[in-house]
Amino acid sequence: MTTIRSRVPGADLRNLRLDLADLSSLKSSVDALEDDRLDAVVCNAGVLLDQRRRRLTSEGHELMFGTNHLGHFVLIRWLMPLLTATPASLVVTTGSFVGKSTRLDLNDLQSSRDYQPKRAYARSKLAQMLFGFELDRRLRAAGSTTLSVVNHPGGALDSLTPSRPPVHARSIGQRLRSLPAGLVLQGKEAAAWPAVRAVLDPSVHGGQMWAPRMLGFHGKPRLESLRGQLADSTLSARIWDASVDLTGVDPGSALG
Repeated sequence: MTTIRSRVPGADLRNLRLDLADLSSLKSSVDALEDDRLDAVVCNAGVLLDQRRRRLTSEGHELMFGTNHLGHFVLIRWLMPLLTATPASLVVTTGSFVGKSTRLDLNDLQSSRDYQPKRAYARSKLAQMLFGFELDRRLRAAGSTTLSVVNHPGGALDSLTPSRPPVHARSIGQRLRSLPAGLVLQGKEAAAWPAVRAVLDPSVHGGQMWAPRMLGFHGKPRLESLRGQLADSTLSARIWDASVDLTGVDPGSALG
């Protein structure tokens, strides 16, 4: 907040308790907003685990799938009345480069068999991106002016992120070690550009995906074409239906 206020004096900011791993708490978090409109929400939170032990949320969902995908799915359900009450509002979903190269097992969405943490993470991000595209299809079908846009940050490393003490500080050693990676990857401030553009650029349309310009890894954001699973509307609809079954809520039910 201090950093934001240093750049935008008088910014109206506040904290909101939000635990995407606890689906039952999300309606209360949204109720705490006490607002009657919402111009944009960026679904960017998530977890990446590297332990071999498969972990679960309190509701029994695999932790990465439950947080990264199901958490946002339920959050948008409760935010939908605010979003649809706001003309030209936006849902911006942040996926991942690795999500484009994995495949979902519709019979084992939560990786209960042959659990591999990196693969489970990739699957959770693919599900999240498919949700973003399916959400836009349903918004268009309902005649809503709310748009759903997907972005991914490419490759981003803390060691390439400019120092911003006390939140983040880089040592000289970190800077030197990160030089080779800087040819392909970028810092996390640059990784945020696709999401920022999706929110602020008036030329952005629903159903699009924005990503770094250079091979999808780094650089200024550009519009990226949809291929393979990301363009599969049947798969997206099946993920939506499975998510409704797993959570007991349907974001589409708020569209009328």
